[in-house]
Amino acid sequence: MTVRETVNAAKERIGEAALAELFDGARKVTAAKGKKVVVLDLAKDADAMERLAEVVLGPTGNLRAPSARVGKNWLIGFNEDEYAKVFS
Repeated sequence: MTVRETVNAAKERIGEAALAELFDGARKVTAAKGKKVVVLDLAKDADAMERLAEVVLGPTGNLRAPSARVGKNWLIGFNEDEYAKVFS
């Protein structure tokens, strides 16, 4: 699988108001913060969009880095095991 879109969240400020548009059409969001990993299934879980902001936004209110869309799935933050699953 190849990365279709990357977001340089360190340079491009994306806040809560832009999340619905950014994640439109996404099926799954895997957000990592250290060793903690949260997976939101946007296609099946009706409440996932409500939880999206709390797992993808950092303390400044902007999208956490790194952020990458792979197909219809997103990787937010960095966790070596999760990246290995996608890119191996």
